[in-house]
Amino acid sequence: MSASFAPFERKMREAGLPDVAVRSFRAHFEALVSGETGLLSERELEPVDAVPDAASFGDLRGVGLEALSHTVVIKLNGGLGTSMGMTRAKSLVQVKDGLSFLDVIARQIVRLHEHHGVTVPLVLMDSFRTQADSMALLSGYGKLSGRLAPDFLQHKVPRIAADLTPVRWPAAPEHEWCPPGHGDIYAALLSSGELDAMLAAGYRTAFVSNADNLGAVLDLGLLGWFVESHAPFAMEVKQRTHADRKGGHLARNRAGRLTLRETAQCPEDERKSFEDVSLWRFFNTNNLWIHLPALRHALAETDGVLPLPLIRNEKPVDPEDPTSPRVIQLETAMGAAIALFEGAQAVRVPDERFAPVKTTGDLLRVRSDAYLRDEEERVVPAPGGLGGAIAIDLDAKHFRTVAELALRTPHGPPSLLHCRRLSVRGDVRFGRGVVIEGDVTLEAPAGGRLDVPDGKVLAG
Repeated sequence: MSASFAPFERKMREAGLPDVAVRSFRAHFEALVSGETGLLSERELEPVDAVPDAASFGDLRGVGLEALSHTVVIKLNGGLGTSMGMTRAKSLVQVKDGLSFLDVIARQIVRLHEHHGVTVPLVLMDSFRTQADSMALLSGYGKLSGRLAPDFLQHKVPRIAADLTPVRWPAAPEHEWCPPGHGDIYAALLSSGELDAMLAAGYRTAFVSNADNLGAVLDLGLLGWFVESHAPFAMEVKQRTHADRKGGHLARNRAGRLTLRETAQCPEDERKSFEDVSLWRFFNTNNLWIHLPALRHALAETDGVLPLPLIRNEKPVDPEDPTSPRVIQLETAMGAAIALFEGAQAVRVPDERFAPVKTTGDLLRVRSDAYLRDEEERVVPAPGGLGGAIAIDLDAKHFRTVAELALRTPHGPPSLLHCRRLSVRGDVRFGRGVVIEGDVTLEAPAGGRLDVPDGKVLAG
């Protein structure tokens, strides 16, 4: 090795990180030092032409209902939403009818119990920065995790300087650390004791998804399919579109197993091919189904460290200062585990099961009448509208943050039910009851402000 791991281990031990976290980071650090780039060339892969389609399964809800009492829902809740100007858990943002992501998720769990008489535990994977606020909000719904702990903590790992030593940044020591990607879920489940607690309580299936994906609702039909398939692991995918071209896609590796290739794993000279949605046809929604005994067995065989592919990212040490020194972050993706389980499957699901909110444009769309909450507390496209297909392009100079969006939509979002595309340039502020129809572009005068009056109907 060209650099010693000792200072990294010392730093992690002093921070109280568990042994499995240290060993996992060491495996990735040694791979980095040995020259591994984390890149995955298409020469090592084959496209996937077809996967089972959930629309063709028939009614498996009865099977799913029988398995419900042995199923747990896990939500990834470590994100802060810094890209939208947030400093707290992103899942606390009000997303629909005054409810936050976590409110919507909690109400879905409550509805499951009311409709089926089964307590399905809700468990969060939190970070140190999201735990307190998230637990405080969920406390208002009672103990949704049943016999289990309500959350477990994602690990943190040191960021790496250009000379392959631990980053030192005394001005803001928190910048010396980073999350190791959502692939850390497996080690964190193990080190926290939550995985063993789930198995001891009789749970056999976990549905895992991102907290900011409003489409990721526990579906009885998909649960029934997963149980009947006897697969150890399954990934929900959707047909890849132009909008998804930069996201991770499904492929087969040389061993013939399904695998995931993320954008950061694509060699630069293959970028055009990577974005070819007719070749790489299926997009990873990050909705996963996991057979918990199979996961525990795999972790036992690997001493707690699943050999997930390395993802190498470079970032400025201070995320608010792009001129600050570049540092290396080592991450993994939880969907990459699909290649580690013999018999793992992918299933094509409707686009509605992938409805993430990554930008204020996404937030405006979902807050509008283009979406509604149904009786099961799902946030779904409203009948007669385009839902997630509505193209929203907001000027980042005026709409980047949640606070800026609120400032410019003080009476709530405009109606977007019959909108195809909305483009906003400059300081535009919406009055009460504004309606957008068709394809509309709004542009404020240079250096000035455009106020859209109350009740204005804009059509294009």
